[in-house]
Amino acid sequence: MSSLVWVELDREAPDHNAKELIRGAKQGVKLCAVVKSNAYGHGVGQMAGLLPSVHWFAVNSLEEGLQLRRLGVERPVLVLGHVPIARLGEARDSGLRLTVFNRDTIVAIEALPGKKEPVRVHLEIETGTARQGVLPEKVEGFVKQIRGKDGLVLEGVSTHFANIEDTLNHEYAERQLTLFSEVLEKIRGLGIDPPVVHTACSAASILFPKTHFTMLRTGIGLYGLWPSKETYLSARMGSLRIPELKPVLTWKAKIVQIKTLPAGNFVGYGCTYKTTRRTKLAVLPVGYADGYDRAFGNRAHVLVHGKRAPVIGRVCMNHCMIDVTDIPKTALEDEVVLLGKSEDESIVVEKLAEWAGTINYEVVSRISPLLERKVV
Repeated sequence: MSSLVWVELDREAPDHNAKELIRGAKQGVKLCAVVKSNAYGHGVGQMAGLLPSVHWFAVNSLEEGLQLRRLGVERPVLVLGHVPIARLGEARDSGLRLTVFNRDTIVAIEALPGKKEPVRVHLEIETGTARQGVLPEKVEGFVKQIRGKDGLVLEGVSTHFANIEDTLNHEYAERQLTLFSEVLEKIRGLGIDPPVVHTACSAASILFPKTHFTMLRTGIGLYGLWPSKETYLSARMGSLRIPELKPVLTWKAKIVQIKTLPAGNFVGYGCTYKTTRRTKLAVLPVGYADGYDRAFGNRAHVLVHGKRAPVIGRVCMNHCMIDVTDIPKTALEDEVVLLGKSEDESIVVEKLAEWAGTINYEVVSRISPLLERKVV
């Protein structure tokens, strides 16, 4: 951990975003906060304490679920990913809800020794993402395998949309929803009516009330980020209520060296940048090992005293260099904003994603978990 690079979290923003996302849902619909991957890079320990309005939490792995329990989280925690067969007992003993899509998992849960509370499982239906999930034609067998078992309760049914964020044409998502609804009715026809039905990611929560069922399962929106520009445009074009999402995260570093270079001086690995004037250069102790993408070199800007300073040369593993020639008061250990706002200027995550050729999810989730997260 370096005290020279850190992340700040807006104390009020997460729960504000949660309330904005659930405001469009009907009475009684619950909200599940997806805090996998270190809460999308924001820090799971901090975010868990900043979301008093959410009813559930969801994580990807057993380890993440156990971490929430160690943090004192008593609300329901749903593990979305596969739990190792050998560790299902730990999951049960910690009261974690499990997403199931493998028959071997069901068999292993049945065989767990000891008589305790039954394991509450959520059956994920594969409707078109070709990722985790039970194919529709296999669902009946799964349900029959679960039904009537003392150690198992089919508490929930879910699916995940494949193409709801990156398009203005939601025909594929509509087809997925239709298929899911048909499978849900078949499950009910088998005598089981799961109380928790969840399909709505952030984009679906905003765009399609009919995906809400009994619980929203939202990630990126909780962090104050739109899933995509297409989601925002779809909401505007559909005359839908536009939630006011407030970014939670600001990423900062301190200058560790300042030097003046003559015109014609190369900067960084590969000599990809050459000064064209007498240049005042500042070195920052942050690089791609911290999640500051190598692609930002010669593309990105940072903020120093509310002014933009270009990143020059290649981003290194632990360092990058910026041009502060036009910011004359810059000094050693001055604060620099890598992502966020400084005075009247801001670096938004969507711009960083554009510079790196990726999406906002990846930019924030790759911020090193070793960096300190400060709630401000």
